[in-house]
Amino acid sequence: TAVSPQAGPACRVAQSLAQYCVGANYAWAMAEGLFLLRLLVATSGRRCLPAFLLLGWGVPVLFVVPWVVLRYLYENEGCWERNEKVAVWWVIRCPILVAVAVNFVVFMRIVRILVAKVRAHQVSRGDTRLRLARSTLTLIPLLGVHEVVFALAGEGEGGGGLRLAR
Repeated sequence: TAVSPQAGPACRVAQSLAQYCVGANYAWAMAEGLFLLRLLVATSGRRCLPAFLLLGWGVPVLFVVPWVVLRYLYENEGCWERNEKVAVWWVIRCPILVAVAVNFVVFMRIVRILVAKVRAHQVSRGDTRLRLARSTLTLIPLLGVHEVVFALAGEGEGGGGLRLAR
């Protein structure tokens, strides 16, 4: 699509901000998962709060700024809404996939801890399996575990079944 010379820079800034927000969303999901795991394993997570804040708000800058520079140098067309150079797109996509993978591992560890607590009878006998299932199902969207299924689904044009399901 054609973008007027006046609207081009503003549109690219908006696209860059949108990519930062997407990256921050995944970084915060990872920070929440790591924080929850820390609370389950250690006695307190308060001492690490600045590190979690830096992870959530700072890490996306580390891959969005290089993406902006690469877009400007090698793919400075339109409003940056299309991703024709796959290598440039992977600068954004790789850190997101890493966050999804870390959250999946964190999810598995948390589930293992919860199962161990149920087996150790630390939870009252009543409805332990229901409580375990409920807490596990709550963690799936919180940690973005569902993203593991769709992590490598294409984002471009095309009609692949996995992409369509996503």
